[in-house]
Amino acid sequence: MPTPISRDDVARVAQLARLTLTDDELDRFTGQLGAVLDHARDIEALDIDDVPPTAHPYPLVNVLRADEVGATLDRDEVLAQAPSAEDGRFRVPTILGQEP
Repeated sequence: MPTPISRDDVARVAQLARLTLTDDELDRFTGQLGAVLDHARDIEALDIDDVPPTAHPYPLVNVLRADEVGATLDRDEVLAQAPSAEDGRFRVPTILGQEP
């Protein structure tokens, strides 16, 4: 069984991540990271050769309605009501001083 993570290992990782940890935090995180690594070893020990890869643990069903063409607005009528229109499109104010 591999040795659990050491306090020095946690301090080095914290240094690489540019984290400043107190002695109490180093002790607490050493125990917590050791528990995470133990759990990872437990998962790694499982025999999953016959388990197919999955993207989701439950079967997903599309619950959206089918697309259906419906009544639409008349473009010319809508553009006639716009504050400004040009070339069959809405004309909007210049953004950040850039001309189209």
